[in-house]
Formats: sequence, C-alpha cells, structure tokens
Amino acid sequence: MSRQQIRSNQLITTFGPGAMVDLPDKSIIVAGLDEWAYEGHKHCLVDEPRLAAKIARLLRKSYPGFRGQSIELRTPPPAGEAMFQRGQIMPGVTGFIFPHWFISQKVDISPEKNRRRQLVIQQQLEESGRFRINGKAFPVVPVRFVRACKNGHVGDIKWRDFAHHGATSCQMNLWMEERGSTGDLTDVWIICECSARRCLRDATEPGSLGQCNGSRPWLDDSEGFCKEANRLLIRTASNAYFPQTLPVISIPNAMTKVETAVLGLWDSHLCNIDSIEKLKMFKMGIPELTEKLGPFSDETIYEVMQAILSGKETSSLARPVKEVEFDALSSAEAEQLTDEPHGDFFVRRLDGARWQHPRLEALERVVQVHRLREVVALMGFTRFEPESADVTGELDMQVQRAPIVGYPRWMPVSENRGEGIFLQFSAAHIAAWAQSDPVLRRAAELEASLEKWQKDHPGSPIEFPGVAYIMLHSLSHLLISAIALDCGYPLSSLRERIYAPDGKGAMEDRYGILIFTASSGSEGTLGGLVHAARDLQKHLFRAIQLGTLCSNDPVCSSGVARHGGIDRISGSACHGCLYISETSCERFNQFLDRSLVVPTIERRGCHFLTT
Repeated sequence: MSRQQIRSNQLITTFGPGAMVDLPDKSIIVAGLDEWAYEGHKHCLVDEPRLAAKIARLLRKSYPGFRGQSIELRTPPPAGEAMFQRGQIMPGVTGFIFPHWFISQKVDISPEKNRRRQLVIQQQLEESGRFRINGKAFPVVPVRFVRACKNGHVGDIKWRDFAHHGATSCQMNLWMEERGSTGDLTDVWIICECSARRCLRDATEPGSLGQCNGSRPWLDDSEGFCKEANRLLIRTASNAYFPQTLPVISIPNAMTKVETAVLGLWDSHLCNIDSIEKLKMFKMGIPELTEKLGPFSDETIYEVMQAILSGKETSSLARPVKEVEFDALSSAEAEQLTDEPHGDFFVRRLDGARWQHPRLEALERVVQVHRLREVVALMGFTRFEPESADVTGELDMQVQRAPIVGYPRWMPVSENRGEGIFLQFSAAHIAAWAQSDPVLRRAAELEASLEKWQKDHPGSPIEFPGVAYIMLHSLSHLLISAIALDCGYPLSSLRERIYAPDGKGAMEDRYGILIFTASSGSEGTLGGLVHAARDLQKHLFRAIQLGTLCSNDPVCSSGVARHGGIDRISGSACHGCLYISETSCERFNQFLDRSLVVPTIERRGCHFLTT
C-alpha cells in the first residue's frame, strides 16, 4: 500500500491512527503505531505509572496475548535532525493512501445536460498523480465517500457493483454525475457507460453496500469476518473518527512507592518470580533489583507481587481515576502568603470569606489549582458514535474499540500542563435535593428519554449517569461560559471534569467540578483561571443568570417534556445556552439540563441553585 509522510505534532486527540486526513494533493489514513519511527533511541518517554497500569488492564482484555501489568508511554515522534533529508522534513509518522478511488477534475456534460466527472482507481493514475484523457493529463481529487462499520473498519466502496445493483464483471468507465447544485445525495448519481446507474442516496439504505470485510487500512490488513453491515461515510465528516482517550491528572503519591517500583520492574524481572525465596535470590543477583527494591522489605514486595499474580489489582490501582483526583483536590491546604507554586501538582484552598454567600450554601470548598499536569492516552477509536469514559473516568472494558496497533508494546500519550479551579459541593445538600419529588420526576423523564434513544441505537454502552451528574455537568457549562468572559482564555480552551457517584459504589459522597485549561504550550499556564477563583461568587451569579433564559426559549426549556417526550440524551439544552465546544466537554454535549440548575420558563421546582 502506498505511504505518505505526515507531521506528528498533534496525533493523540485529533489525527490518531485510523483518522483520514486531507493533504494538498491526496488523502491518507494515519498508520498504526507499528509504522511510527523514532530517531535512534529517543522514544519520548512519559512517566505516569497510574495511567500505565490502567492501560495495561485494558490491554489484557483487548489483547489475550498481552500479559504485562504496565506499559511504556510515549509521545508521538517529532521530526528530529536525522529526519531532515535533502531539505525536506521526514517525520516519524506515516500514512497510507486512502481512499483508492479518485474523481477526475475534467468536467464533461452528460446527454441530459448534467455535470459529470470520471471515477478512476489509483492504478489508472500516472506517477505524477494525474489521469490522462485523450493525451492530456488532468488533476484528480480523492472521492469523498467510503464505506465503514461501527467497529471502525473502513474501505473503498465497490463502485462498479453499486452502479450495477450487484456483482458485475463490467469494466466500462464510471462517472459521478451531479444533477443539482446542492451536493445532496439525491442529486449525485453513479453512472456506467453501459447505461447502468444508481443514485447515491441508495447507499444510505441498510445492506446496500454489503457486509463489512473487516478492512483496517491503517494497519494494512483485514481483521477477517465482521458481522456488521457497511454504512456510507463521508470521510471528512465529523463522525468519521472519534478518538477514545483515557486522561488522568498526575497526582503525587497516588500509588505507594513499592507499587510503583514493582510495576516498573514487573515485565523485565519480576513476572516469573513465584516465591519469596526466589525473590531474595534475584535481588542479590541483579543490581537493578537491589537498587530499586532495596528500601522495601521482601514481605512487602512479595505481597504486592501476589496481588498481581492472582489477577487482582493493588488497592491504589483499583481506585477509579476520578476518585484519586477528587481526594487530592479536596484535601488541599489553605493558601499562605509564602506559597510558591512548584512541581506538576500544586493546589491551595481559597479562604471562604472570598466566595461564601447564603445562595451558595451548598458550595463547600473552592480550590485554586495553580499547577496541574494532564496525561492523555489514545486507546483506540470509534466511528459514527463517540464513546467516552464513564462517570468515574474509567473506560468500559467491554466496549468494542478499533485498535491502533497489531500488538501493543507501547501506547501514545500527550502531556499537557495548565491550571484550574475546583469546586466541591456538599454531599448532604445534593442528596436532599436529589430526593425531592420534582427532581425525582425530572430524573424519570430524562431516563425515559435515554431509553427511547437507546432503542434507536442498539448496543450502545451509554448509561444514565444520575441526576446529580447531569446537574453538575450543566452548571459546569454555564460556569465555563461565565468565566471565559474575564479569565483571558478563549472558551474553547477551557475544559471540565465532573466528579459524582456512579451509582455502583464508586465515588460515594464525592461531588465536584474542575474547570481547567491544559496545553503543551504556554497558553495553559497564564494564571487567568487561578485569579478567576477569587471572583468566583461573581462568576457563579453570572452563570445562574445565563441559565435562566435561553434565546431559544420556550422551545429549549420544554426539553423532553413537550409532546410526550423526545428521543434525546439531554433535556433543556441547546446551542443558545449550554452547548460548548465538544473539545471542552467530557461528554460530547450529552446529559445536560439547565432546569436542574436554575428555574426555567416551563419548569420550576427541580432547580439546585436559586436566582
């Protein structure tokens, strides 16, 4: 398969393996990790043991042959000095030419007076990438339609079979004819010179593109049998690629020192040790073990090893991602005049006199996050529908995600630094609010709406996160919009993490919102968010005001209540009030309802905050 070199600066959350990218003269699909080349021994390693252990747990489920308890984390390979050849940059990430069908830019007029251009396959092109017609070479562009399935497989449409309504041996020229100026599928026809023709609108019908063959061009192979039916996909559409990421905020001492040491040595030395006597012998014979395990007793080391050997995670690793973060944020020390922010994680509790108010009695603690470090790992991707982490920040082990490598030896991550504001809410206040009759009725409406949506999306792993999560999530969006007016960051740079119980025993009595910004450059650490915490009372009141009335009311405020309910995941929410950039929202603008935060035109009594 043809290859194409591409730049690799932002390959985790935007253009990871499996993503289709337009280049000036062709289209490519970013290759899997096996094709990523590093300069010599420079592997751009990132140290985050908690994330590495979480990823290894997921990989053991996805790859039966994977036995590691930790895995190496790397940032994408940069274009180093050795990658400059003849004045050209040769980055370490490649892509494969995809799709293989192109459209000639020579426009003909059909007998019916419609514009048409010839469909050609890659083998028909010259080395220059042009297509020759009657002795003259014309430029081509990649066809914008491909086939894909919800398992992430993607491939070329069999255009000849499609035009002939089934398998054919016809090899006459194919044309894409436009019978209108809108670009709508009903105006696009695929026509063969043998007179066979078919409207591209038919490609949206179930079964019209046949059954998926498991094609994975980013790995240059095929997975084999796939039971899913092919679906039409516009390769540049927003639903063509949803990276599935696992982000964590680095927390010092989140794991015990002995756990960190054992996991770091597991694959290289400790995985085959099955007795404390053998451990003692290995420690004496291997200098690396003596050095790194020296501070700990043999009994303590072996206890951690036994937990790993029995298939159980140690207590620190078993805790959900967000639970560890919440506990670290909520236990922040009070700010002092002598504070000097340092390290990757520096938080201080703000004096209550700066933000306390009778209308904000449910707010328990405000924390200034002077410094934070976020590490985001790319685990795979989906097409057509996004699948994000659950309420506790964990990825579902049962979710079918398209792989980004044949066999994992390392996983790609991005490392960002920034700042933020953390708000902790009273568990007693939220529990009392959630058990009130108006809130219970609203929760039943939202859950019934989700059930109706799930009937149209069978197999979706999305679950109802609980009314407390929806309320905090909606308040977070309102607060982000309010803070962005003053903090100096654009709204799209602000992000959120919502902390709430999952209803299954995790995150109990933990309710909070972290609004932060993090980037690989200086934009994530300008100090604007930390300063905004001192005016939080003003920002919260502004957020309440923003949520009370929407420019799309009364339609928006009716939410799921009008006409017996509608099949949607959110309630009273739209682009006029709650929706923000999807890169800022941890749930892709799903599970929002401002009537749970403030009174709205059509619904009063279930709000958490008073106006």
